[in-house]
Amino acid sequence: MLSGSAFLRVVVLLVVAAGLAGIIQLYWSPAPVETDPEPVVITAEPSRPVRRAEPVPAPVQPSPAPVQPAPPPQAQAISPVAPPPPAAPAPAAPAPLTFEPSIAAGEDDVASASDNAGPRAMAIVDLNSASVADLNGLKGGGMIGRAIVQKRPYTSVDQLLSKRVLSRGTYERIKDQVTVR
Repeated sequence: MLSGSAFLRVVVLLVVAAGLAGIIQLYWSPAPVETDPEPVVITAEPSRPVRRAEPVPAPVQPSPAPVQPAPPPQAQAISPVAPPPPAAPAPAAPAPLTFEPSIAAGEDDVASASDNAGPRAMAIVDLNSASVADLNGLKGGGMIGRAIVQKRPYTSVDQLLSKRVLSRGTYERIKDQVTVR
C-alpha cells in the first residue's frame, strides 16, 4: 500500500495529466473547413462589439439521375388468323442399358462389399456349443468369446447380462445373433 505522501503525489500527478490532456484537446482540434469561397464582410457600429460571423454551408442536394424516356410502343400488325402452335417434339427413346462386369475383384473389393451390404441373413450362434472363434466373429461384439465360454452353460440369452458376462451395450448389439438351444 502507498504511504500518505506517495498517495498524494500520485493524485497530483493524475490531476496534472488530466489538465494537460484537456488543454491539448482544446488547441489540437482541426481548423474548420471553409465551404463558401465568398469572403465574409463584417461591419460594426462603435456601440456594439464586433462579432465574427461563421459561414453557413450550403445544403448538399443530390444530383438527379438522368431519366431516359421510354421508347415509343411499336405498332404490331394484327392478322385475322393466328398461326398454328408449333408441334411438340416426340419423346426420345431411352438409351439401352449396358453392363460391363469387372474382370477381377480384389480382396479389398470383397471386403468393402461385405461391409457396405444391407441386412442379410446372419447365422445364429448357439451360446452353449459355439467355439471361441465363432463368438468373437459376432458383429459388434469384439473379443467376447472367451468370457462367454467361461460362464457356460446358459439357459437363456438374457443370462449374458445376469451373469455379468457382457455390458448392456455389447449385449444390445449381439442379442439378435445368438441363441440358446
